Amino acid sequence: MNPEDLQLLVTREMPYGKYKGRRIADLPGNYLNWFAREGFPKGELGRLLALMHEIDHNGLSELLAPLRGEGR
Repeated sequence: MNPEDLQLLVTREMPYGKYKGRRIADLPGNYLNWFAREGFPKGELGRLLALMHEIDHNGLSELLAPLRGEGR
C-alpha cells in the first residue's frame, strides 16, 4: 500500500455507476462487497476500491477521519 492512496480515498470520486460522484471513502460496504465478489476494475480505481474494501471490511474506516479533517 502506498500512503498517498489513503489520501486518494478521501478525495477521489467514483467516476461511474450508482454512486457516481461520491468519494471512494464514502461508498457503502455492500457496494464494495459487490466489487469484491464480481471483480475490481483494472488500474488505480480498482486498487483504491480494493483498499477501501479491506479498510471497511476490517472496521478501520475511522482511520481516515484525520485525512478528512475530522476530529480537530
